[in-house]
Amino acid sequence: MSARSIDLKVIVGLGNPGAKYTETRHNAGFWFVEEVARKYAGTFRSEKKFFGDVAKIAVEGKEFWLLKPETFMNRSGQSVKALMSFYRIDADQLLVAHDEIDLPPGTAKLKTGGGHGGHNGLRDIINQLGTKDFHRLRIGVGHPGSKDQVVDFVLHNPSRAERDLIDRDIDDAVSVLPELASGALEQAMQKLHSK
Repeated sequence: MSARSIDLKVIVGLGNPGAKYTETRHNAGFWFVEEVARKYAGTFRSEKKFFGDVAKIAVEGKEFWLLKPETFMNRSGQSVKALMSFYRIDADQLLVAHDEIDLPPGTAKLKTGGGHGGHNGLRDIINQLGTKDFHRLRIGVGHPGSKDQVVDFVLHNPSRAERDLIDRDIDDAVSVLPELASGALEQAMQKLHSK
């Protein structure tokens, strides 16, 4: 898998369905794909066969699927695998946007491959796809300070100040989509990581 050029086809945002989770830190991935859809005039619709909400957008003339699994976080892979199998999309054509407790609010990073870092959504996607070799957008939400508090922390809303920082990260990440659409992963990383 070349780090130099990529051919993205699908962007998945991770989160939990339902009103009670909408504003929680764990839904940062949903916030990202919703902002992408808003900027690029995509409309989500429920697709039972993909266990989620799907939208189609075009960035710089290149089409992408956007996916919000409706399976709850720990079953995200079921939804991702269903869409990727149906459209014959390879793992290295996938970008997964997710909340990242190891980064503070105000930080977003792109990376390729790696483990799940205890993130149940990533864990299930790795299990379902049988590979770690997909791209990730890590949206910093901060850490509660103790690993015993992580579950409670990610299922609560960020403060207003934190949310403003996270929203800024999301805007920054959306701004590198033209680079990602053209296949220039390293350029996108440099642009995002220098913000």
